[in-house]
Amino acid sequence: MKCSVIIRSYNEEKHLQRLLDGVFSQQFAGGYEVILVDSGSNDRTLQIAAAYPVRTVHIKKEYFSFGYSLNQGIKASSGEYCAFISAHCYPANNRWLTTLLEPFRDEKIALVYGRQIGNHVTKYSEKQIFAKWFPPESVQRQHSSFCNNANAAIRRKLWEQEPFNEALTGLEDLAWAQRMIERGYFLAYNADAVIYHVHEETYAQIFNRYKREAITLHSILRDSRFTFWDFIKLSLMNIAVDSVHALRDRVYLAVWRSIVCFRLAQFYGTYQGYKFRKAITQELRERFYYPTRYRKEMESSTQDVPLACKTELL
Repeated sequence: MKCSVIIRSYNEEKHLQRLLDGVFSQQFAGGYEVILVDSGSNDRTLQIAAAYPVRTVHIKKEYFSFGYSLNQGIKASSGEYCAFISAHCYPANNRWLTTLLEPFRDEKIALVYGRQIGNHVTKYSEKQIFAKWFPPESVQRQHSSFCNNANAAIRRKLWEQEPFNEALTGLEDLAWAQRMIERGYFLAYNADAVIYHVHEETYAQIFNRYKREAITLHSILRDSRFTFWDFIKLSLMNIAVDSVHALRDRVYLAVWRSIVCFRLAQFYGTYQGYKFRKAITQELRERFYYPTRYRKEMESSTQDVPLACKTELL
């Protein structure tokens, strides 16, 4: 059983070596290759990758979408299974890859995704999200389409029949999973396949991420709604719940401001994404995927976020 490990990268010099050290230390009996799909890094990402037995696929920034990047990586690969891990993640142990692929013994499993946890730099609210989305209990046959390609694997033969949607601004994993479920397959969640997912984002980038994903989610679930009242209600509810956890963990004074800013950026981004009605132009793609050029515009687009949070937006 050969596996192809596919990594998407753009200016990941800070994390890539740790990831590749973890990937190449895997105890995996079937043999595996590593494909790096890079969309124009101008830092040391490519030099770091060159020190490892990695095949690098170069794509142009203007063509990037998550689905396009994965499709190009899979096209360059040869594995029966394709495993995905984001370049700012790293395996928790040397059994990650073996564990991730175990559920494929069930022929009706199309996609497996694993557990994600944060490390010491992860914002407190994101740790709460990881705990909710990726619990310690596995699911052998999952009927819903929830999954996450930061730590996942698929059957190549199914991808050949149904590539990832390259037009989506995010959630290409959920869209692909939904198509598989409609065809009679299942997903599996293996909580023992653990990675650390390191998001070192500004609050503007958090806003941008949730806005991008909300645009896609609304395009998939056209009858769904997310109102300004939903933004207020869900922000307050999640701030309250996170605060209770922080008090129990005895870290509230250190993280209260981060909790407020994260949840406001998360749900205001979602609200703005649901309001979005324009076509996805090339300029907008760059705002989504390479946002540092647009920091001033992002600051003005989040003008309704309280000043206490806006001081950390950039």
